[in-house]
Amino acid sequence: MLKNASVLIVDDEEIMREILRTLLEHEGCLVSTAETGEEGVALARNRFFDAALVDIMMPGINGIETLGELTKLDPDLPVVLITAAPSVENIVAAMQLGAFNFFEKPFDNKKVLAVVRNAVERRRLTTENIALRETLREQTHQFASIIGRSPRMRKVFALISQAAPSRATVLIEGESGTGKELVARALHARSRRAEGPFVTVNSGSLPPDLLESNLFGHVKGAFTGAVAPKKGLFELADNGTIFFDEIASIPLETQAKLLRVLQEREFMRLGGTEDVRVDVRIVVATNVNLKGMVDKGQFREDLYYRLDVIKVTLPPLRERPEDIHLLAVHFLNKYGTDNDKEGLELTANALDLLEKYDWPGNVRELENTIERAVVLARETTIGPELVPEAIRGGTAFDIPKFDVPLEGISFKEVVVGFEIQLIEQALMAAGGVQKRAAEMLGIKPTTLNEMIKRRHIPLRARSSRSKRESSVAGRSVISESSGSSTEPAV
Repeated sequence: MLKNASVLIVDDEEIMREILRTLLEHEGCLVSTAETGEEGVALARNRFFDAALVDIMMPGINGIETLGELTKLDPDLPVVLITAAPSVENIVAAMQLGAFNFFEKPFDNKKVLAVVRNAVERRRLTTENIALRETLREQTHQFASIIGRSPRMRKVFALISQAAPSRATVLIEGESGTGKELVARALHARSRRAEGPFVTVNSGSLPPDLLESNLFGHVKGAFTGAVAPKKGLFELADNGTIFFDEIASIPLETQAKLLRVLQEREFMRLGGTEDVRVDVRIVVATNVNLKGMVDKGQFREDLYYRLDVIKVTLPPLRERPEDIHLLAVHFLNKYGTDNDKEGLELTANALDLLEKYDWPGNVRELENTIERAVVLARETTIGPELVPEAIRGGTAFDIPKFDVPLEGISFKEVVVGFEIQLIEQALMAAGGVQKRAAEMLGIKPTTLNEMIKRRHIPLRARSSRSKRESSVAGRSVISESSGSSTEPAV
């Protein structure tokens, strides 16, 4: 994770700079050093850094002032402060200026590396989010909110671009929730008919007689209740596009009339005797195998081949996991704006959960998951605790195996021991940051704090920083994740 990460070290003590340089270069970091805050700011003005380590006590501008100058140059740069004598005043000042974290001299190498890893990971996610938002702006403008950057989605975009200018019928295949209507709208928006109407037919929601009346219209007296003539959806879509959602659900007798419209571009209203001509492009969608239905006699073969002129196949979300982050950012932006919670970001652990899940409900399920997380979020970051249990439970976890001795064993003691071990490992991996450890364990920080107290976790596992956090107004002052806390897109 730290290989090729660019790190700036600002410290007036040469020995300290060299110790940190050696430690980080051993992990593959590209290290730059500065003896003063002024020199560090000058370096940051001309170079990109993934993280900065800044000593608080320095001649000239001190670490707090250096932090302020660095964040002015690069607001997303994670700055970690180094201090030999921490004070509440310094902590509060650093928090207000956006410090990412801090550690004390003398320091523990493992903790320093854990803090730097977290900082670099935060920088990576922030940088990627910026790039993703730019991609989203471009794709939303060009493809009617269809979102994706995977090879399979690039093929979909290319096919839309090629097919849109023609009047050819398009068959869109894909599982429920993959965003078939968005593809239909993109085809319409990029066609010569873009100024014309886009009409959607919910094929499976109406009985046959009512469906035909809606499609083709009727004349006065065509049936009981037809007190006036009415135009159908085909007439309303004239010079535009008509989209049949779930075409497979259309009854066989209606399929014959639809075939005539495709062949002749004309039809009769119910009860009428005159042909009505229309200039309509037909786009259809299905979440079942239409060819299989033809083989079973459940769908007209001649209609199938009329519809299957250009086929667009949407991959399920599980087959394009590289698009999950892009989609998640899109929905964070969308629902963050709707709920006055702009600037929300996923933690690395939460994103990892999303990317490992199979998403049987496809993009629609991901959208619902993100909307729920946004509504429940109380901070600017969304961690694993806001991910539904069904998704968290989908991750692999190896339970320790051991033989139960013949003389028996205390179930309670084993469970308590495993719980203590799990908490200690999470705290160590999180550099002693309880909030981060809670995210890793998928529980609330308050729950973790209660468990630490109840199980008497040794202070060495909690780190001195955790003790400071609990001493300042009962909450973390500088956390690892510091910062400001429909139709599915495809």
